[in-house]
Amino acid sequence: MRQRGRLSAVGLYPHDLHPGLVPGLSVEDQKNSFGIDKLVFSVTAIAIVSFIIWGVANPESVANVSASAYAWSMDNVAWLLNLVMSLGLFVMLFLAFSRFGAIPLGKDDEKPEFSRFSWVAMMFGAGIGVGIFFFGPSEPLAYFLSPPPHTAEPATPAALHQAMAQSHFHWGLAIWGLYALVGGALAYSTYRRGRPSLLSSTYRSLLGSKPHEGIVGRIIDMMAIIATLFGTAATLGLSATQISQGVQIISGVSEITNNIVIMIIGVLGVCFIISAVTGVARGIRYLSNINITVTLCLIGFVFIFGPSLFLLNLIPSGIATYIDQYLPMMGKSLSWGQETIDFQGSWTAFYWAWWIAWTPFVGMFIARISRGRTLREFALITIAAPTFILILAFTIFGGAAINFHLGGLPLFDGSAGNEQVLFALFDQLPLNAITPFILILVLAIFFITSADSASVVMGTMSSKGNPEPNKLVVVFWGLCMMGIAVVMLLAGGVTTLTALQNLTILIALPFSVVLIFMTIGFIKDLMTDPAAIRRKYAAAAVQNAVVRGLEEHGDDFELSVCTAPDGRGAGANFDSSSEKLTDWYQRTDEHGNEIEFDHERGKWSDQEDPETPKSSESPEPNPEAKDPV
Repeated sequence: MRQRGRLSAVGLYPHDLHPGLVPGLSVEDQKNSFGIDKLVFSVTAIAIVSFIIWGVANPESVANVSASAYAWSMDNVAWLLNLVMSLGLFVMLFLAFSRFGAIPLGKDDEKPEFSRFSWVAMMFGAGIGVGIFFFGPSEPLAYFLSPPPHTAEPATPAALHQAMAQSHFHWGLAIWGLYALVGGALAYSTYRRGRPSLLSSTYRSLLGSKPHEGIVGRIIDMMAIIATLFGTAATLGLSATQISQGVQIISGVSEITNNIVIMIIGVLGVCFIISAVTGVARGIRYLSNINITVTLCLIGFVFIFGPSLFLLNLIPSGIATYIDQYLPMMGKSLSWGQETIDFQGSWTAFYWAWWIAWTPFVGMFIARISRGRTLREFALITIAAPTFILILAFTIFGGAAINFHLGGLPLFDGSAGNEQVLFALFDQLPLNAITPFILILVLAIFFITSADSASVVMGTMSSKGNPEPNKLVVVFWGLCMMGIAVVMLLAGGVTTLTALQNLTILIALPFSVVLIFMTIGFIKDLMTDPAAIRRKYAAAAVQNAVVRGLEEHGDDFELSVCTAPDGRGAGANFDSSSEKLTDWYQRTDEHGNEIEFDHERGKWSDQEDPETPKSSESPEPNPEAKDPV
C-alpha cells in the first residue's frame, strides 16, 4: 500500500493516489464526449458570416467604421498591446529558469514525438507565414529611409542599425515569447492536466471544473476563434497580394486587379483545405520541413550572391543594437507624442495585434507538436530558435535591399510597395529568370501551412476540443477565412494594408484581456503540479531531517526515509487533501460521472484486462475468420 504522509486513510485521495505522486493526466486518459458545440459554433458562425456579407455588400462602410474605431483605440488602449507582448516574454523566461522549468508538458515518462529539427520547422512554418518574405526586404529598408521617431537621421549608419533593431523587435523575442506562453499553457492543460484542447480549459483554476461548458468559457472560445479568423485572414491577404506581384512579373501583365487576387485566394484556399483535412503529421509536417529548408536556402542564396561582406558585418551589429534598444523600443507609447503614435499604428501596433490574433491557433498547434518536452526546453527553444532564424532572414534580406539602395539601384528608393521589393531584390541576383517561380512556390506553401493549421484548430475549438474535428467544420472555417480576406481586400481598395491593420488591431485588443487572465490561470496550475508538490516536500523533508539529526545525533547522522513524529513530517503544514490539489485527476466518463482509475494497471475500473473474457460462455465462432494454420 502506498504511504501517503500523515494522511493514510484509504480512499482519502482520488484513486488512492497522493497528489504528489500523480504522473500526469493526458486528455486521452479522460472519456471525453466530442462533438460540435452548437452554441460556440452557431453564434460565431452567424457573427462571421454576417460580417462577410456586410463587407462584400458595403466595403466602404466597413472601412469607415474600422478606421474610426482604430483611431480611438490607438489613442486610448494601444498600451494594452505593449503590455501583453511584454508579458509573454518575461513570464516564459521566468518559468524556464524557475522551479517550474523541469515540469514536463505531458506525463512524467512521456517522450517527444518529433525530432528537434521537425519541431522547430513546424513551429516556424505555422508561426510566421508569408511575413518573412513580404516584410523581410522592405521593412528594414523603410526604417532606413524613414527611421522611427526620436532615433536616428535617415540614411545614416545609425539609421541602418536602428532599422535592423526595429525589425528584429517586431519579429523576434516578443512574438515568440507570447506564442510560447499560449502554447505552453495549452500543452500543460491538455497533456499534463487531461483537459480538452480549448483555450477556456486553461481557465479551470479561475472558473472551476469544466469551464468550457459555462457561458464565460464559451465566450473565451468564441473570441479565440474570431481572433484566429481575422489574424489568419490578414496573412492570406498579404500572401495573395505578394503572389499576385509574382504572377504579374512572370506573365508580364501591366496590372493585377482585386479580382485576380481573389482568384488566387480561392485557388490557394482549396489547397490549404485539402492539406488541413490530411492531419498534422502527414500534411503540415512534410510541408513545414520542405518550407524551412527552401527558406534557409533562399536566405543563404542572397547571402552568398549578395553583398556578403556587408551582411557579415551587419549581423552581429544588428543583434547588438537590438539587445541594447529592446527596452527603449518596448517603452514607446502615447507619452512620446503623436509622431510616435502614428509610427506605432503603422507598424508596431499592427504587428502586436497580428501576433496576438494568431496566438490561439499557433499556440494550440505548437502545443500539439511539443508534447513531452519540459517547460524549460519548450520555452527556451520556442523563443530562441525561430528568433535567430528570423534575425538572419531580416538582416540578409533587408541588409541586401539597403545595400542595393546605397548603390542607386531602382525600386530601392522607397517608392516600391512591400510586395515589389522582394522580387526586385532577387532580380539583382543570379538565376533571376527562375527565382520568381521559386518565391511563388514558397509563398504558396507558407500560405497553406499557416492556413491549414488555423482551420483545423478552429474546428477543434468549435468541437469541444476534438483533436480530429469534423472535416466539414474544418472546411467551413477555411471558407470563412477566405471570405474575411476578401472583405479586407475590398475594404482596403488601393490601401489594402491599412484595412488589414485596422481590422486586426480591433480584434486583438479585447483578446489581449483573455491572454492576461490565461496567464494567471496557467501559473496557478503550475503551483499545484505534482512536481511542484514533490519539490515542496523535498525541501521541507531535508530541512526537518537536518534539524532533527542535529538535535538527536549532533554531527553523526545520515538521512533516511521513515514515518516522522506528529508535526515533524514533510507534509505537516501541507494540506495534501485539498480539492485544488486532488480534484483535477479524478477521472470522469462522458457524462461527468466519476470513475475509478488504477494507475498501476493503467486501466479504468470498468475496463477488463485484455486476457479476461467478457463472459464465462465460449465465444461464438466467426465464420469469416481465417485458419491461423
